[in-house]
Amino acid sequence: MSASVIPAKPRGFALLLGWPRVCFTLGVSLFLGVLIGTGWTSGMFSAVQRTVALGLTAMLVFGLFEQWPRRLPAWIARWVLQVFSVAFVVPVATFVIYVLSTAPGAPPFWAEKERMEGFALLSGLGVLLAPWLALGALVRQKDALARHQALAFDLERSELERQALDARLHLLQAQVKPHFLFNTLANVQALVDTGSPQASAVLGSLIAYLRAAMPRLNDTTTTLEQELRLAQAYLELMHMRMPDRLQFTLHADPQARALQCPPMTLLTLVENAVRHGIDPSEEGGCIDILVQRRGERCCVRVSDSGVGLQPGGSGPGTGLATLRERLLLSFGGDAQLRLSAQSPHGVCAELEFPARGGAH
Repeated sequence: MSASVIPAKPRGFALLLGWPRVCFTLGVSLFLGVLIGTGWTSGMFSAVQRTVALGLTAMLVFGLFEQWPRRLPAWIARWVLQVFSVAFVVPVATFVIYVLSTAPGAPPFWAEKERMEGFALLSGLGVLLAPWLALGALVRQKDALARHQALAFDLERSELERQALDARLHLLQAQVKPHFLFNTLANVQALVDTGSPQASAVLGSLIAYLRAAMPRLNDTTTTLEQELRLAQAYLELMHMRMPDRLQFTLHADPQARALQCPPMTLLTLVENAVRHGIDPSEEGGCIDILVQRRGERCCVRVSDSGVGLQPGGSGPGTGLATLRERLLLSFGGDAQLRLSAQSPHGVCAELEFPARGGAH
């Protein structure tokens, strides 16, 4: 799960003596004690003492049957047990309070008219109000539980969506690795087959390049600065393979270099230009890379003067299709990749996406 965790519902004494519950009970009890204490024979303090004692007793019974017994018979709902228990305990607790407050040797409270009236008032008021307050508390608990569960479900759904997104992104990146490696190794094999003296130098450069590139393939994001370095290393490798047929230029705004993008974004465009533009051309050509930041957008352009878009051809291959999917996963619909023909021949790939990271 993510770092945002829904706290578990309190149990035991944490639920029985929860601070919000105690504060609510004391508030209602004090209000009722002051209200009836104005006409209380033994004074307001005595009335407040009794209402607070009754309120806390009802609260404890309400919380006790909220957790115990753990399993109830099918014919009774827990909320019914709580409400009836609160209604039952109020007159019982009132009786105990009056018995304990009777002085030794004094007649029982039911033998004194004023004390009996006080007992009847507290018992009647408690039986009348306590069940309704308990029902109100249950309704609030149900609402809080529903919000708690909804938030937990939202977090769980977001976490599952994130995990699915990460899995999809790693799957797409796994498709990039063999695609790039097989093409590059095929170039090295061609040099070896022709006995080129550059084969050893190219293989050494390839090993150095892969040492730098492979740790970044499993990252979900990288920077254009790193992408530019990888693209330059790749083009230098390709230039060693066909020095008379491949030239390249690279221009990048300093403020664009720190921007974030999916890994292998620029390299995919460059590799596509080499494979489908320069390689099939007998004359070769030039690849121009331009990276700019335009306000809140980043623009990447990779153009080549190769063979261009071929009618009825197989298209640019899986590299750009995979790149489109990675852009969709990273930026949603806020990234665009466009291909256009260049005059007199060649292709221009233009990529635009939100500028994230880096300083304005």
